[in-house]
Amino acid sequence: MPFIDLDPIEAKEIVPGYRAVFVHSDTMTLAYWTIEAGADLPGHSHPHEQVANVLEGTFELTIAGETRRLGPGTVAVIPSNIVHAGTAITDCRILDVFHPVREEYK
Repeated sequence: MPFIDLDPIEAKEIVPGYRAVFVHSDTMTLAYWTIEAGADLPGHSHPHEQVANVLEGTFELTIAGETRRLGPGTVAVIPSNIVHAGTAITDCRILDVFHPVREEYK
C-alpha cells in the first residue's frame, strides 16, 4: 500500500494524554502523536530505534539522563534499549519513527 490517508485511521491512546495514529511498513512504524499539555511519558526503554520529530508545540525529552526542550523542527535520535521519558510543556504534535516495527501498536 504505497499511499495512506491518515484521517480514517482510528487514534489509540497508549499513555494518558498521548494519542497516536500508527502506520506500519515492513520494517518501520510511524506514530503520529497528539499530546495534551502536561501529559507525562514515564521512563521506559525498548529494543526499537526511535527518531522523534516535534512538529508543533514544546516537549521536554530526557534521553539517558540528558534533558532538552524540543520545539518544531527539532529531531531526537533514541538508540535501542536507552531509557527515555518526556513531558508535553504545551499541546504537541510529534512524529516518531521506530525500527523495527512496533508489533504491539498494530
